Amino acid sequence: MKLINAIIIITFAMFNTVQSQELILEEHFDGTQLNEAIWNYELGDGCPNLCGWGNNERQIYSKDNVEVRDGNLVLTARFDGTTYTSGKINTKDNIEFQYGTIEVRAKLATGKGVWPAVWMLGSDISEVSWPQSGEIDIMEYVGKNPHEIHTTLHTPDSYGQSKNTQVTTIETIEDGFHVYKCHWTKDFIKFYIDEVLVYTFSPEIKDDSTWPFDKPFYLLLNLAVGGNFGGPEVDDTIFPQEFTVDYVKMFKD
Repeated sequence: MKLINAIIIITFAMFNTVQSQELILEEHFDGTQLNEAIWNYELGDGCPNLCGWGNNERQIYSKDNVEVRDGNLVLTARFDGTTYTSGKINTKDNIEFQYGTIEVRAKLATGKGVWPAVWMLGSDISEVSWPQSGEIDIMEYVGKNPHEIHTTLHTPDSYGQSKNTQVTTIETIEDGFHVYKCHWTKDFIKFYIDEVLVYTFSPEIKDDSTWPFDKPFYLLLNLAVGGNFGGPEVDDTIFPQEFTVDYVKMFKD
C-alpha cells in the first residue's frame, strides 16, 4: 500500500508540474509557408558587424534555404561550387519567455562540415551584446564528430570557452527524428534527449557573470557550415544536407 501511495504521489506531482506550465507555442509547420508572425529570417553572412556570424562560418543564410514541407521545417545547406548557402530562423520579439520548457523534435543534417543547432539567446543581446546576453545551446551537432550531441551554456564567466558543457554520445542519433528538450528555472537548467536527462547546469554562485538567465530568451534554429566549431574542413560532396524539424513546443512556467 505504501508503494502504491508513493507512486500516486509522484504521478500527481509530475501531473501538477505539467499543468502549471502555460503552452505559448505549439508549431507543427503545417501549410507551405513559414509563419512570420512567429518566425524571423536571419539573412546574409553577418557582415559587417559579425562576419561569419562570429565563428568564421562559411554559409550565407537565405530565405530560399528555408522551406515548410510535408509538415516539417526544412533548413537546407547547399554548395554550388563557389558559395555555401543555408537557413536560419528565430523568434526574437515574437515569442520570448523567462523560465519554462522548450521541446524540439528534429532530424539531423550529417557529414563533415555541417553544424545544425537548436539554441536560445537573451532578448537583450542588442543592448548588452554577447556573452552578457547569455546563450543556451539545447542541441549542437558537428558532422566531423559523428554520434555526439553538445549541450552548452555560454556566460560572461565562460566567454566562449564552452566550460559549461556536456557531450552525449548516442550511436543512433543520426537515424530518424529525436526529441531535444530543455527545462529552465530560476535554480537550474536541465537538458534531455528523448526524455533522458543528459545535463544539469546549476552553478553554486549565481550572479551576472555565471548566470545571465533570469530574463526572457528567444529561440533560434539554424544549419551552419564549417566555422570554429563546425570545423575548417568541409566535405563538399555531402551537399545538399537537410536539418528537418517536426515540431517546436514552448511552455512558460
